[in-house]
Amino acid sequence: MDAVETVRDGERDVFVVDDDDAVRSGMAKLLLAEGYTVRTFDSAEAFLERGVNGEIACIVLDLQMPGLTGLELQEHLIASGHELPIVFVTAHGDIPDSVRAMKRGAIDFLSKPFDSGDFLDAVRQAIDTGKVMEAERVAAESVKQHVAALTPREYEVMRHVIAGLLNKQIAYALDISEKTIKIHRARVMTKMCVDSVAALVRDTARVGITPVDAEL
Repeated sequence: MDAVETVRDGERDVFVVDDDDAVRSGMAKLLLAEGYTVRTFDSAEAFLERGVNGEIACIVLDLQMPGLTGLELQEHLIASGHELPIVFVTAHGDIPDSVRAMKRGAIDFLSKPFDSGDFLDAVRQAIDTGKVMEAERVAAESVKQHVAALTPREYEVMRHVIAGLLNKQIAYALDISEKTIKIHRARVMTKMCVDSVAALVRDTARVGITPVDAEL
């Protein structure tokens, strides 16, 4: 059953997934007292049944649960494209489990019983990390839209520009005039909404675009 409270401005819901009723209730009370919206679930399956959407600020997730475990839920979320900030809590965790969870992006790994201050600090860190992740996702989507507006030739020129090549080098590599390269380069900068090569390098790296081999 979900527990709900008014959320603070600019923040979303903290989802607590734990099969232990007392622990789940205790974590929800701590979070509610801090002003968070809290939604609780007694299993990973119940969480997935609700659906994953943009309301989730972070997940507090028990490691060992009947059915789908916390690690398995983490794997499922990543595989489905939902890389959400997770704070793991467990009474049964060991070092291999914690390492595995952290390598997959978990924010923290707390052993029960844990200090309430440590728990709230971990949640705050997870929410802050989630905001950074969301900002990066939005930025990457914007860059992808800009790239989609480029012509094939502009895209080709852009990959040479981010390799650090001069206009005359690009002209030689593509066997076109330097004047034409200047035109394409200006259009690339305009369509990509950047005012420097450094910004262009940053944005293309954000979406996995690689420079051409610069050994000319």
